[in-house]
Amino acid sequence: MNYLITGAAGFIGSNLADALLKRKGFVVAIDNFDLYYPRETKEQNIRDNLSNPNYKFCEVDIRKTQKLGNILKEEGIDVVFHLAARPGVRASIKDPFTCNDINVRGTLSVLKACLDTNVKKLVYASSSSVYGNPMYLPIDEKHPTNPISPYGASKLSGEKYCQVFGQIYGVKTTILRYFTVFGPKQRPDEAIYKFTKLILDGKPVTVYGDGNQTRDFTYVSDIVDGTLLTAKKNLSMEVINLGSGKRISVNELVDILRDIIGKKVRVLHMAKQAGDVSNTWAKIEKAKRILGYKPTFGVRKGIEKFVEWFKNC
Repeated sequence: MNYLITGAAGFIGSNLADALLKRKGFVVAIDNFDLYYPRETKEQNIRDNLSNPNYKFCEVDIRKTQKLGNILKEEGIDVVFHLAARPGVRASIKDPFTCNDINVRGTLSVLKACLDTNVKKLVYASSSSVYGNPMYLPIDEKHPTNPISPYGASKLSGEKYCQVFGQIYGVKTTILRYFTVFGPKQRPDEAIYKFTKLILDGKPVTVYGDGNQTRDFTYVSDIVDGTLLTAKKNLSMEVINLGSGKRISVNELVDILRDIIGKKVRVLHMAKQAGDVSNTWAKIEKAKRILGYKPTFGVRKGIEKFVEWFKNC
């Protein structure tokens, strides 16, 4: 099988590429090194794969539909994993136009390129942000979608385009809603990365709100496994949650990091930020039933592996 990953130099995309290469797949990796965070970080993510004969990297913006289509055709791509996006809830509030342009117009461009080249399947990486503040917990796929940030709205718009292309044009798309992914190669703006760095540097940790808000922290290898299982299934028009199926509070997260790192932590509480949801907690029965998805990393085990990676990176 020949696979194409958009956003392949990012956190989840680079981990997905690593896993596919271990399974002897041929990977075409697409990224434009968007400046949301340093290019050097993304180059580090893909460095070890550049010498692999089953890995081909192309610096391409997903909004360049014809160029993307040419790559799909020339490389005989069977499955597209569309992970490229402008991330960040708070960043999207500051700059909703860029978020929309990359996440919505970019997704439309990827879908059109797949349609033009008869790609067999597209797996779209969406987000739990599409749900907004939960009406009930845990959150299943039938939960209403009420995003409270431009980022969440953009990911939901991408979902709608995937569904339209499936209904009208017959493009086989599967939508995966990821819940708070963490692990090696994590983005430097995300909580576990930031907290780890601050604690190791002996600096106070800033928590927005009272810290009782909860998150379904999901280790990246579990997300990758679920994503790969999706590519193996003959699915179309499905929406599936991928998470750990468990949740902890931000205060509990700080306590776990304090215990693992072995340093005292001073916590500074600041006002809750716009766009931050109160709780996330994935109901993952559908993923278990349809995909055979079985997350194996508890949050503590995952954080231990992340801290080990962080100290050595």
